[in-house]
Amino acid sequence: MGFFKQLNNSIERAMTIDPSAKSKWMVLLTYPHIKALNYHYFAHKLYNKKHYLLARLLSKRARRKTGIEIHPGAKIGKGLFIDHGMGVVIGETAIIGDNVLMYHGVTLGGTSLGHEKRHPTIENNVLIGAGAKILGNITIGEHTKIGANAVVKKDVPKFSVVFEPQPTVMTHKDFE
Repeated sequence: MGFFKQLNNSIERAMTIDPSAKSKWMVLLTYPHIKALNYHYFAHKLYNKKHYLLARLLSKRARRKTGIEIHPGAKIGKGLFIDHGMGVVIGETAIIGDNVLMYHGVTLGGTSLGHEKRHPTIENNVLIGAGAKILGNITIGEHTKIGANAVVKKDVPKFSVVFEPQPTVMTHKDFE
């Protein structure tokens, strides 16, 4: 998919799912994930042509500008929407399918230092809640919902819901 077609697709997706998106111009000029995805488009092209240094420099600039870090080696499908965006990290061998919704603070991280696939694969139509950590060479099946602050280190089948159990609330009486 060409740059402008991908850009238009990303803007349309934001207009469709974000009730605060009032216009396409607003999305284009103020949504950090749009800027991060634009940088990634070019960084990924450079990375694929083995211009690793230039690709990394471009991705680091995107991180400074947006707070979203996407390694230029990551493969991203169409329609990724990163709501708020700050603190998102997407690793080198991560694969993200189409129409994924991701909130701020999400990490798609590795669990090894080897030269192999070490980051997650996120299939189509997945929702990943704020602060979730998805670690290792695992697959999150399509139409899955990952709850906020969940830590996922094993494959998840499609149409699943993953969440952390409610924390235990203790009062001062519990310590008497």
